[in-house]
Amino acid sequence: MSLESKPLYAANKRSAWWTAAGIAALLSPGLAAAADDFMDTRRMGMELAEDIARAAVLACREQGWQVSAVVVDRSAVPQAVLRDLNASRFTLQIAEEKANAVILSGVASSEFRSNREDIRPEMNQVDGILVLAGGLPIRAAGSLVGAVGVSGAPGGERDEVCAQKALESVAERLDFAD
Repeated sequence: MSLESKPLYAANKRSAWWTAAGIAALLSPGLAAAADDFMDTRRMGMELAEDIARAAVLACREQGWQVSAVVVDRSAVPQAVLRDLNASRFTLQIAEEKANAVILSGVASSEFRSNREDIRPEMNQVDGILVLAGGLPIRAAGSLVGAVGVSGAPGGERDEVCAQKALESVAERLDFAD
């Protein structure tokens, strides 16, 4: 018998069964989700990540430095990667690993470096982490949503200046995130 030839009450019975099953599942103490089973998190959109990376590269370009900028999300997954024309390909890896150090520590990579000089050599052995200046946290309304790493300027402090200029260029979007 095809679905079209079944009486209408059969479809209504099926719908009623699924509704009852859903209500039973919600009321069962073993199946109900506790309030702390899930949490809301802020996530950075692709457009914002791209704007930060572009602003960092352009800020360094204005100084005559060819750099790469990598923006990672709160889980250290790259969201935006940008390399200026003459920046070495190695700057891509270094920028990403600086950003990852920020995600690990929650602070600027230069601050992490100075705060934990005692373990810096060991941290630099961790795959995907590089404890050098040039990485900054990206915070939206107080929540860490990612990090930007810059590499290629003559010194990590200069990389960090470019990253800071990039964050300043989107400060209003970060400060008033809802």
